[in-house]
Amino acid sequence: MSAGLPRKKDTIEIVRRGLKKRHAAARRFKFTGVAAVGMSLFFLSLLFVSIFSKGYSAFRQTYVHLDVSIDPEILGVGAHPDMNALANGDYGGLRKAALRTMFPEVKKRREKRALYQLVSSGADYQLRDAVMADPALIGTTLSLWVPADDDVDMLIKGHIRRELPEDDRRLKDYQIAWIDRLVAAGRIENRFNTILFTAGDSRDPEQAGILGALVGSLFTMLVTLSLSFPIGIAAAIYLEEFAPRNRWSDFIEVNINNLAAVPSIVFGLLGLVIFLTYFDLPRSAPLVGGLVLTLMTLPTIIIASRAALASVPPSIREAALGIGASPMQTLLFHVLPLALPGVLTGTIIGMARALGETAPLLMIGMVAFIVDIPTGIFDPSTVLPVQIYLWADSPERGFVERTSAAIMVLLIFLIVMNALAVILRKSFERRW
Repeated sequence: MSAGLPRKKDTIEIVRRGLKKRHAAARRFKFTGVAAVGMSLFFLSLLFVSIFSKGYSAFRQTYVHLDVSIDPEILGVGAHPDMNALANGDYGGLRKAALRTMFPEVKKRREKRALYQLVSSGADYQLRDAVMADPALIGTTLSLWVPADDDVDMLIKGHIRRELPEDDRRLKDYQIAWIDRLVAAGRIENRFNTILFTAGDSRDPEQAGILGALVGSLFTMLVTLSLSFPIGIAAAIYLEEFAPRNRWSDFIEVNINNLAAVPSIVFGLLGLVIFLTYFDLPRSAPLVGGLVLTLMTLPTIIIASRAALASVPPSIREAALGIGASPMQTLLFHVLPLALPGVLTGTIIGMARALGETAPLLMIGMVAFIVDIPTGIFDPSTVLPVQIYLWADSPERGFVERTSAAIMVLLIFLIVMNALAVILRKSFERRW
């Protein structure tokens, strides 16, 4: 054996050392990947636990049982009032009189104001609806459950600590004593919060609901889907199947890929300039919100649809053309059905992204305070992410839990949409 060549044992030892290093590197890489996944799951779980711990109590609401005497003198109506007089009656006076009857020892003006604050002012509308639905209630005593004020609700739920000094909490000692008397008398209950799902926004936490935002989101998503889906699919089909390969098509393709990475607020600025300023469309309307989100989701749908069309084997096209099908028949009856899972998945993912967007909608005025439930795409409205943004900026503790509850509802919708995308892909997918 030549002196310049390594011996066989040395070569084996070198190989073993190299394998040992590579195996160690592989183990480190695997450990890093597992650690990264574990940390991601940990922080995701921490986020969900934080949201749930703050928001689950919003699905319960404290109610107070009142016996309200429908006195026509306090109400300010005559013996035979019409509907207009009933609509403008002093129902707040009825609520206050009922509370004074329950606590006759309260005489001071300041204490009376504190007593009236135990019950939400939304009780006045509840009384008005009951009397207008049945005017025969005038002169009788109506027994009903009305929502408590948000501070009372927070105390019952344990978010206001009784042991704090009086100056450090929102409820006075005598107010807590009144609440304890109501609890002892069975006049306070914690029930499922139907207001959260049946009312629009409000300045008072106990009266605030997400129905207006949900309906606004629905109308906005309908506009977005009805525009982005056909336009996106048509653009993807043309670019992938029929467009000639030249500089013009390359320019369009590059710009579509660039638009997919543009910050969403840029589309909001574009909608502000074009749809509101130039076309003078109604501000804060789902129509404008849907148009802006259509511009934002189109690149995602086009890219995903082109990838799905490109994944169909060329043999499918060649076989269809070989038996006499036209290029359009080949596309509609052979290529597009096979690309449908990818197309639907890209569309749903794009819609899920649009559902969670806030920045572009802020630019077109959907951040406005909207109380009424929208009835069409031209009515002023807001969407669920913007409603969350508005509530998160409110200092009241009642809005903190409603913010987390709205986030939970939004997350449920996003999870359902992503699960639907997975189910559709599994249902239509074919392996080659």
